[in-house]
This record gives sequence, structure tokens and C-alpha cells, in this order.
Amino acid sequence: MEGELYSALKEEASESVSSTNFSGEMHFYELVEDTKDGIWLVQVNEWSLKIRKEMRVVDRQIRDIQREEEKVKRSVKDAAKKGQKDVCVVLAKEMIRSRKAVSKLYASKAHMNSVLMGMKNQLAVLRVAGSLQKSTEVMKAMQSLVKIPEIQATMRELSKEMMKAGIIEEMLEDTFESMDDQEEMEEAAEMEIDRILFEITAGALGKAPSKVTDALPEPEPSGAMAASDEEEEEEEALEAMQSRLATLRS
Repeated sequence: MEGELYSALKEEASESVSSTNFSGEMHFYELVEDTKDGIWLVQVNEWSLKIRKEMRVVDRQIRDIQREEEKVKRSVKDAAKKGQKDVCVVLAKEMIRSRKAVSKLYASKAHMNSVLMGMKNQLAVLRVAGSLQKSTEVMKAMQSLVKIPEIQATMRELSKEMMKAGIIEEMLEDTFESMDDQEEMEEAAEMEIDRILFEITAGALGKAPSKVTDALPEPEPSGAMAASDEEEEEEEALEAMQSRLATLRS
């Protein structure tokens, strides 16, 4: 065995050595090669490595979305100064979607930490009982993780392996989740859009109006043709920004 898994197993073996009469190297080979439980030690550590790798993927995804959100904030401020209500509303909705996506990603990290703790418990049980045990905590965490698009493929693979090992039971996916999410997003947009705009512009749009139909500040007069060209450019920039945010969330 070589690579990350080999190193992780040696580290695990070294940590579990309680007697000075045996080296970590010897204990490692005893666990992996000389006992019937070695295969489960390998498997549990492999699951842990995969989960840590996915956590790094989630961290990068969060940073990418947050960087894009900063660009959206600047665009909202520019649009607010020009009195472009429609642009402000569209961008505010994008921010609501992005913040919800980030919130879900943070929740997924918490679930992955729960699974990692579950794997540590499995190793402890393995040393004492010689077998893996069913875990409701791991089951609940994996049920949530298989619904996260960014890590769905890996989590489905892990859940199948854990089912075969007897740690979790077969899971049923919620096919109505995307529909519910869309309805919740629309409600959130109605409730939060004015607060978002008020927050970003530091009150420049007035005290968070209850309806987005309330008038925004009038733009300063400018040439009709110049304004038309500028609006087209801004519309293209807006579409590009929406596309980037959608890509990051998918």
C-alpha cells in the first residue's frame, strides 16, 4: 500500500500503540496484514480521506461564491446610484441564492465532520469488538450529504460502501427537494430583497421599503443615445454575472 492511504494507516497505527515494546511500524503490519480486521481499518481510513478531500472542495466553492458576491455588491451600488431598480432587484435575488448556497455548504461541512467523528468511533469499536457497528449519526449525516450537488457523486459512492459494511441502512432520496427549495427561495426573495438592498447601499435607497415597487432615486439626466448604449453594456454584464454565479452554485 502506498500514497495517502498508506501514510494515514501508519499514523493511525502509531497513535494506537499503547506499549513501548512494539513500534508503530510493527503494529501497522499486525493490523493490516495479520488480523482479520485489517480490511476494515483500511476501509474506514479510506472513507475519512475521501471526506477530508471533499471538505477542501467545499471550502474552495464557498470562497469562489463569496468572491463573486463581492462583485455583485459593487454592481448593486452602481445600479442604485443610477436609479436602476430592475437591475438592483435582479442582483439582490442572485445574492439571496448565493447566500443560501453558502449556508448549505457550511451545513454540509458540519455533516462531514459528524461522519469523520463517526469513523473515529468505528475504529475504536473495531479494536474492541473486531467489527463495525451501525451508526444512526452517520446515517443522518450521509442522508443530508447525498443531497449536496457539489459532493453528491462522492457521497453516494461512500454511502453504498457504508451500506455494504453495515454502518448505515439504505437511503431514500427526497425527489421533491428542488421544488421546495424554489418555493422557499421565492418567499425569501419577497421578504429579504429590500433588506439586502438597504444593507448594501448603507441606506442610500431609503429605509428598506416593504415593496420592491417603491420608487428608487431618480437617475441624473444624460444623453438618450449614450444612456441606451450604456444600458445594453450593463445588461450584458449583468447576464454574465448571473451566469457565473449559477455556474458556481451548480
